Amino acid sequence: MTARTTARTGRGERARFVAAHTLPALVRGFVNARPGAARGHAGPGRPRWSAATLRALRERHGGAPVLVRGLGGTVLLILDPQDMRQFYAEPVGSLALPATGTDGCAHTGFRVERRAVDDSVLATGQSVHPSCGAFLSVLADEARRLTAGGSLEPARVRYVVARAARRIVLGDAAAEDVELGRRPGRSHDRAGARIAAYADLAEPHTLVGRARRHTDSLGRPDGLGPDQVGQVRQWLAAFDLVPGVLLRTLLLLGAHPAEQDAVAAEARAAGSARGAAPGALPRMRACVRESLRLYPTVPDLIRTTRAETEWRGVRHPAGTRVLLPVLFHQRDPDHVPAAHVFVPGRWASREADRDVRMAPFGHAGGRCPGEQLGLLVTAALCAEVLRGHRVRPVRPLLDPLGPLPAALDPQNIRLRLTRR
Repeated sequence: MTARTTARTGRGERARFVAAHTLPALVRGFVNARPGAARGHAGPGRPRWSAATLRALRERHGGAPVLVRGLGGTVLLILDPQDMRQFYAEPVGSLALPATGTDGCAHTGFRVERRAVDDSVLATGQSVHPSCGAFLSVLADEARRLTAGGSLEPARVRYVVARAARRIVLGDAAAEDVELGRRPGRSHDRAGARIAAYADLAEPHTLVGRARRHTDSLGRPDGLGPDQVGQVRQWLAAFDLVPGVLLRTLLLLGAHPAEQDAVAAEARAAGSARGAAPGALPRMRACVRESLRLYPTVPDLIRTTRAETEWRGVRHPAGTRVLLPVLFHQRDPDHVPAAHVFVPGRWASREADRDVRMAPFGHAGGRCPGEQLGLLVTAALCAEVLRGHRVRPVRPLLDPLGPLPAALDPQNIRLRLTRR
């Protein structure tokens, strides 16, 4: 019997893949690396060109994984939901996470033996964090700055979220320390020393306060070590994704006034009903998830195999880089109903959270442990805005009936606020 071989792209297909997918992603990474840049930016044409290129590859090769050479080397490209299920089902030990923060999750690059501590601190899998009450107080306090003017602009949103992040991670003493969020440079060592100092003052409900309870495996009784300071940086960096998600979600709600009224009513009623879980906001969270389906903060997931792995009967050696184009799959009209339309109701089903075609936070072992905390923070901030204000888009103006644009740069979003 002849051994099966993996499909490979021809020269023309490789050129189109690089031009439409790899090169724009590289440019996006360069833009995001600049000081003050808003993360999650994507050029306006990149998703549209990329989707057409990936769809053509899938049609030509029957949906099978394809080896394609990009600017960063050869990758095994996942084009079909059948192989997406295997991608997510593979244990983290088989498909290695990136060594850097490219997944936008708090555990990225985190040592496996410390994952249990990270899960405990972030309350992974719990829709309501144990520190929910304290966090909601912080968010309500900071949200006053969001609604102080008559508009919502990216710079103000970033400022407010960064303050809230420092208070949630390190405590109130760190609220004004803007240097903590800067990328490594001259101030890197000084900021690290201050992180350790803030940890000594951190309130018990903060992430650092919760982390210090695990002194047997996370830190030392007399302070945080270098690894723990690095992890605090990762927690703070994860909050950098919130402003873009917040602005896109409010923009989408501005274009869908009926849904906006529904989540505003939910926000006003939150906590008033007996037995209601504060911060749960299921309808608002569904809107955030739908925003992330349409505009994921991480358009591509890249893993590296640690052992020989078989895909559709073809064995690939250890060290193979596997690329899952999340944005393409989440907005693939061939497999996702109403793929280009804002439909938060799709998240009402429990099955939606396990649907591999829609993975705002990943699945299985590679799922982001900060998922629920991220949803709590973003939904709570949206609720604080909408509880007393109506949001109206200034730019861009979206067609509520769709299809929605392929990309939304949060830097270009402007929203007007009016009292309800």
